[in-house]
Amino acid sequence: MPIVRAVARRRAAAQFDLVAGFVYSQLLAASVESGLIDLLRGTALTGDAIASRLGLGAAATDRLLRGCRALKLVEEPQPGLWVLGEEGAPLSANAGAMAMIRHHRILYRDLADPMALLRADRTRETALSAFWSYAAKDGAGQSGDAADYSELMAATQAMIAEQALAAYPFSRHRRMLDIGGGSGSFALAVADAAPALALGIFDLPPVAALAQARIAALPHADRFSIHPGSFRDDALPHGYDLITLIRIAHDHDDSVVAALFSKIHAALPPGGRLLIVEPMARVASAERMGDAYFGLYLWAMGQGRPRSERELTAMLTASGFASVQSVPTALPLITSAIVATR
Repeated sequence: MPIVRAVARRRAAAQFDLVAGFVYSQLLAASVESGLIDLLRGTALTGDAIASRLGLGAAATDRLLRGCRALKLVEEPQPGLWVLGEEGAPLSANAGAMAMIRHHRILYRDLADPMALLRADRTRETALSAFWSYAAKDGAGQSGDAADYSELMAATQAMIAEQALAAYPFSRHRRMLDIGGGSGSFALAVADAAPALALGIFDLPPVAALAQARIAALPHADRFSIHPGSFRDDALPHGYDLITLIRIAHDHDDSVVAALFSKIHAALPPGGRLLIVEPMARVASAERMGDAYFGLYLWAMGQGRPRSERELTAMLTASGFASVQSVPTALPLITSAIVATR
């Protein structure tokens, strides 16, 4: 019957997408790493011109273009002439997504044998834990070179900041401390949106040094305070009525997060707020991102897990916070948010 046939086809296509998803991901990676997406930004080129610019043979270029066309990354408006497609055009303008696609080559190493990764039960160092040096089993991240992961965090922060700024009224506060604030990308975005707000950044000493160097040359550098330290080992600075954790809680195990929540509660004044912004588990329409992608990504990283709003609320309440509320965001696929009040 036609209706049953249509349903069967959709289900078959969805199942095949699950089976072939790793190939799609590799085609996406090839389109970015080869320079194809950047090459076609705002222009149209022939297959021969693309092959020459990418340094590939004609047959390999044709195979790449046809595969990317199937994923709507590129399209061929007339025979032999190629432009960005409906998926490729917005991707080309999204620096954060492009940075993550390039970064995934590290994740692919750990996922080459997913069962070996799971059986290891986080007892071995992985490519991801080596990259995110603060997650290394030997603790080298306390003093290691943090420039690489700080650069990635900065590149991907714009998407998160856009969602947070649209969802939460930062201007209602006097002073904001961004814990794990990296080189300052999120704090700088908030500074532009809330001109009267004083800001602080707390991160590991090598990362705090990067933030200091970045912010020192800015005309509004006097609005910032840089606090080097480890939230695992050091006390948090006081005097801030808003503390933010932007993609920080899910990077750490429960014991670390519970201790951090207690430290934040102690550092905030009565009525002070903690804002948590990160992809969360069990979010309607974003389950694949929260539970599947970040679930396995954080497993490979060696610590942390995606938590649901209910799980975070229970941990915050146990840490002494008086109330916890959800903060709706426009794109839960990218990030969700909750605010806890002392």
